[in-house]
Amino acid sequence: MNHQKVRLAPGLYFVATPIGTARDITLRALDVLASADVIAAEDTRSLRRLMEIHGVPLEGRRIFSYHDHSGDEARKRLLGALEEGRSVAYASEAGMPLISDPGYDLSRGAGEAGYLVTAAPGASAVLTALTLAGLPTDAFFFAGFLPNASGARRARLEELRSVPGTLVFYESPKRVAASLADMAAILGADRSAALCRELTKKFEEVRRGNLGELAEALRLEKVKGEIVLVVDRARSEAVNESDVEEDLRTALKEHSVKDAADLVSRTHDIPRRRVYQMALKLTKS
Repeated sequence: MNHQKVRLAPGLYFVATPIGTARDITLRALDVLASADVIAAEDTRSLRRLMEIHGVPLEGRRIFSYHDHSGDEARKRLLGALEEGRSVAYASEAGMPLISDPGYDLSRGAGEAGYLVTAAPGASAVLTALTLAGLPTDAFFFAGFLPNASGARRARLEELRSVPGTLVFYESPKRVAASLADMAAILGADRSAALCRELTKKFEEVRRGNLGELAEALRLEKVKGEIVLVVDRARSEAVNESDVEEDLRTALKEHSVKDAADLVSRTHDIPRRRVYQMALKLTKS
């Protein structure tokens, strides 16, 4: 038995659940589930099964359903339990609550009312995919699910085109081929990417390549399972130094060294320090 009953302070406890392998739940998450006065879940059957696997008894407690379509009444019930000084544990179906999963309105309501809001963190498909994709992780943008319609999807991709970080998307197997095709068209077929499928499960798979290659592969092949797409950030095209120098000479006719360097560095999307040094040399020559 890997859990123990602990005394929980009154408040709302968001509980991360495994995205695949049941053993990826944390010991603290099991302690919270074993100890909370009230338990709620996006999928009551999934959470009940998880608790059975790990030997966490309900001991007469009911698991309340709470998801995006539950409405105000379900949220009021949970907030009412907090008002009574009870501890409430909430688990989404897989991964961290609120990450493309329900819980935002509940979290906001509890926080605005002054109740303790905390989390027993754990598995996350976003972070797992970033770890496996082989792409930069120093900055990333989680975009969730793209729109269903191609026109709206392409418009959203246009908005994300210049984000200075790795892009992460959730996608369905039925739509992934169309999404990859739109990504190749809008973000660029040569942009590096990874398709991460069935993470932590028996048939886990990571395909790496550029968007054009992945789009072509998925055009010819059907895939199953839960999918995370990870796409490299936009890369600046190589800048010809003579073009930078020419633009600097023109800018220096009307601007100070500092302002000219600012203007040209923004125009070419290159480091300001490099342009400033060039500008100083030009003014001395």
